[in-house]
Amino acid sequence: MRVALLSSLEAVPGEPQGLRGDLPVGGRSVLRHQLALALAFGCKRIVALAETLTGELVGLQHVAEEGGARFHVVANTRAIVPLVAPEDELLVLADGLLAAPGEALRLLEAGPAIVTLPVETGIAAGFERIDINHAFAGAMRVPGRIVAGLGDLPSDWNPVSALLRLAVQAHLTMRDLPGPVFAEGRWALLRTEAEAHAMEPKWLSVHAAGAFVTTPTGWLAALAVRLAGSALLHAGTRPLVLHLAAVVLVLLGLGAGWFGWTAAGLLACGLGAVVSRTGDLLGRIERNALLTRAARLSPERLFGWALDGAIVSLCAWRSAVTVAVARVGAGAEGVVWLQRCFAPVALLLALRLLARVLPASGRMAWFGDRLLATVVLAILASSRAFDAGVGAMVVGLLAFALARPNLGQNGAAIDGQAPNGPLTSNV
Repeated sequence: MRVALLSSLEAVPGEPQGLRGDLPVGGRSVLRHQLALALAFGCKRIVALAETLTGELVGLQHVAEEGGARFHVVANTRAIVPLVAPEDELLVLADGLLAAPGEALRLLEAGPAIVTLPVETGIAAGFERIDINHAFAGAMRVPGRIVAGLGDLPSDWNPVSALLRLAVQAHLTMRDLPGPVFAEGRWALLRTEAEAHAMEPKWLSVHAAGAFVTTPTGWLAALAVRLAGSALLHAGTRPLVLHLAAVVLVLLGLGAGWFGWTAAGLLACGLGAVVSRTGDLLGRIERNALLTRAARLSPERLFGWALDGAIVSLCAWRSAVTVAVARVGAGAEGVVWLQRCFAPVALLLALRLLARVLPASGRMAWFGDRLLATVVLAILASSRAFDAGVGAMVVGLLAFALARPNLGQNGAAIDGQAPNGPLTSNV
């Protein structure tokens, strides 16, 4: 069985009541990040070193139990011994260590070892010296039999330092931390609140890597995350809150359209798309940092369909299409409404189709960008040629699709499946 040893003993310099493990990064404590790494490593028992039981530790206990692990809080070195059997493996993380989960798992899964840094680099960053050439990088995977040696040591020894010495005496392998991992801020020892704040921009960049930001909506959302992501996370703003804020913007847009301000309503919907995308990026960052899975029912996908429905409604209210009927009957108004909805529905369905079958990169991804669509529609709504403009957009999109005979072959997969072939007809 794999066991993890997390430490929350070291105080923040100048703040006797503050602990390194409680330093916040991205709205979560360092201990919470370490717990996510331990659970991802497959640890079924979590041992937390702390002098007192705090609310933070109680919260971590709930997270650990939800992840299928048992949680123990111990206050001294000797209390660790009965919790680790000789056949177990122990993951040890130093007090204040913040490591990118992907990098840490790659190093630890390679086998039992002490992760090290060059001594000059490590000492300057606050890590503990091992010998003349190496510094402890704050993480190690040791056999459980080594833990028994803690019982022969005074109870006031620092458990992490004691285990490090025992591992060195047992000639455990030393595995160097790759230089770029440390230089790029994917591995750090946080000792003060100032260091935690300075780490956050790098932390955001690391966990936002690979995010789809090749569209105007993505650019603005990424800018919002860079400028305000840390503040939002520290304020406890979870991604779902931003999705709800986006829904509010869409409702305000519908209200504006009801009173005849169609252009303003469409722009409000476009802004809602940006806010929703920002929430999606924050959710992606949290999932990458805490190694959690995305919900099966994506709020962004639900919001996308609701947004399209709002855009269709706004366009239908703005449309001047009428229907000639021989007799004005009870269903005449419904027929008019359906005719007004036809062009915007065709437009949004065409945009969704092209966004699915075109490569999800470069300017082709712009077909799925709702900010761009609402801005163009808002411009048309301010002119007298709104209906003609929407119709021309539909025709233009269909002509573009027909002009690409290999669209189905080179396009992206639809619903996780490979395309079936070109969009051609045998008729």
